[in-house]
Amino acid sequence: MERRKLLWLSHLVPYPPKGGVLQRSFNLLREISKDFDVYLLCFNQSEFLQSSFPESNAPLDEAIKGLAPYTSRVEVIDIPYSQYRFGKHFIALKALFTNESYTQSWLKSGKAVNQIKRLIEEINFDAVHFDTISLGVYKNVTSDIPTILNHHNIESQMLLDRSRNERNFFKSLYFKTEGARVLSAEQNLCASFDLNITCSDDDAEELRRISPDSNVEVIPNGVDISYFYPRPNDRPAASHPYLVFAGGLSWYPNLDAMNYFVDEIWPVIKSRRPNLRMSLVGRNPTKKFLDLSQRDPNFVVHGFVDDVRPYLWDATAYVCPIRDGGGTKLKILDALAVGVPLIAHTFSCKGIAVKAGKHVLFASSPEEYADQIDKILDDNELRNSLTIHGPEFIRENFSYENIGKNYSKLISTILKECPADE
Repeated sequence: MERRKLLWLSHLVPYPPKGGVLQRSFNLLREISKDFDVYLLCFNQSEFLQSSFPESNAPLDEAIKGLAPYTSRVEVIDIPYSQYRFGKHFIALKALFTNESYTQSWLKSGKAVNQIKRLIEEINFDAVHFDTISLGVYKNVTSDIPTILNHHNIESQMLLDRSRNERNFFKSLYFKTEGARVLSAEQNLCASFDLNITCSDDDAEELRRISPDSNVEVIPNGVDISYFYPRPNDRPAASHPYLVFAGGLSWYPNLDAMNYFVDEIWPVIKSRRPNLRMSLVGRNPTKKFLDLSQRDPNFVVHGFVDDVRPYLWDATAYVCPIRDGGGTKLKILDALAVGVPLIAHTFSCKGIAVKAGKHVLFASSPEEYADQIDKILDDNELRNSLTIHGPEFIRENFSYENIGKNYSKLISTILKECPADE
């Protein structure tokens, strides 16, 4: 029987799987490739890609090589604004004076339209996967082929939440305007897709509220449990206790979380345990964090690392004070999978059915974070229990292999209900 063919449209080159959006995109693509021939057409966010291969002179070539085992073909498009010095700012400014959002404008490309049309004429695709709503501008190019729209977050709600939390009036106004325009796009666009997939039940419920006529199913974030697993027995324990947070700091919820940690939580922790260390891992650390690391030798900024697992394996606790954003937090799943004791804001665990005291310790105020850290440092039985139950929970509920199978079944159902024209 001839294998079915899937066109995968992506707003980035989905490799290497290091960081939230990359992990979801790559792992879903990899699992889907077991049942479909995947043709990948992706935009090259060159600076972001370079940050994933900091030592490489040819990061795009390395990414394509990494994707080759799972794709029949990879085609890459430069983002239109990237060829101009202030192109991104121009697109954002232009969006202010039109009815379109920046989210719906930044990937617009006549070249992409032509490449999609050429691929569709050449290959008899059974379905098209759109990996973010920003790619929705190409929905009408796919003709009658069944289409799926992936939602890493509910973008409008993230923007509107950010507008309410932003203290700067002009920034708040911008996020409010952008959020309203993205909301309008979600209301008008999502129902035109044969299937919308979200990362969590909460996001699915929100999308159904926004667009009642949309077909919405949950394909959760997951973990590659062959990669993220508990600390190997032959790896010695760290010589000094330390805390860790891992996440790219150009993403607003991560940045907000670490600003909150540095400004309010860290001083309380230091007043109780002046010798405790904190490791901040993730691309694009700000000057504020770098300056703090110069003043405080116990606050260590690592920037992007090729393999985050050693930092998780050796940590005494993972601290996750994320209070904003959408989807499910892959960093939470990764931490649970490797068995590092987890202290988190309840918001960080939305969409993940963890139990307090068994899988995670919850905290919301600086004092509560400090209290929970004290518990983990002082209670060996509690620490060992968290280390055992986290990986068990992930293996039972969040293996990407099972998630990929469910996504493949969903696509097959859509194809039976609305088969593409011969």
